[in-house]
Amino acid sequence: MEFFHKPTSFPFMATRKVWYGLSILLMVASVASFATRGLNLAIDFTGGVNISASFPQAANLDAVRTALTRAGYKDPEVLSYGTSRDVSIRLPPQGRLDATAIQARVEPILKSVDAGVTMQQPDVVGPQVGGELRRSAVWALLFTLLGIAIYIALRFHTWRLSLGAILAVIHDPVLVLGIFSVTQTSFDLPSVAAILAVIGYSLNDTVVVFDRIRERFHVSRRLASALVLDQSINQTLSRTIMTKVVTAIVVVALLFLGGPALRGFSEALLIGIIAGTYSSIYISSSIALDCGLTAEHLFPTVKKSALDAMP
Repeated sequence: MEFFHKPTSFPFMATRKVWYGLSILLMVASVASFATRGLNLAIDFTGGVNISASFPQAANLDAVRTALTRAGYKDPEVLSYGTSRDVSIRLPPQGRLDATAIQARVEPILKSVDAGVTMQQPDVVGPQVGGELRRSAVWALLFTLLGIAIYIALRFHTWRLSLGAILAVIHDPVLVLGIFSVTQTSFDLPSVAAILAVIGYSLNDTVVVFDRIRERFHVSRRLASALVLDQSINQTLSRTIMTKVVTAIVVVALLFLGGPALRGFSEALLIGIIAGTYSSIYISSSIALDCGLTAEHLFPTVKKSALDAMP
């Protein structure tokens, strides 16, 4: 199945320097925002309070969230778990208050929503737990990048494609983090999972394009490298667009219908889908071209031994 009715021949490589400029601008803006504003870290990374409550009937999550916000609790996370009557509440750190004092403050707020609510004693999560999670998230991203570099270099036998893939994979998470910093969307563990998914998704597109590049070089070794890359990208363009559109439909549904609990996850995925499509064309492939990629790098000539040279 093809998205376009006839084969396309867009000159992607001819405009790559313009897109380099756009990427640099976006990266600088993202890093500047990240350095000055930082991320709006959720309780997963800062520590806080976990509260479990049971309502006599299906809980009104919006009412609970509104009541807590009016009481002065910033960005409370209110989720259903188990049944529709069971609610999990996460609140920011409450200073030196212990579990008993927190329960005494929160329970009246919940009873204002439904007098029949029963609340278990809160669990207080210290900031050291959040610090460990931050370090784990950073290590997960670093090991992912290292694994990608090794995989691409071994599969395609050249550092040129590996470098392009790594820069593209770095480009997408940095852009996601930059937009999270600008919008101050709550950044939690599901958001980290979404970024890792974005890396894998972007890498998959990149590998598909690289495979086609290798096929085109195999049958058209005399063609200019820029023309081979243009042909490869155009031949995979329909597949890329159809895959991304179908995925984006699901992610947009999650973004608008999933509620606050899935906002960070779905927003990171949506940004990553758009950035991954762009980077697999104008970052990974373009970098490889500007590093001098040729057919000889993908199909190195085997040197003849002295025995082979004998008549």
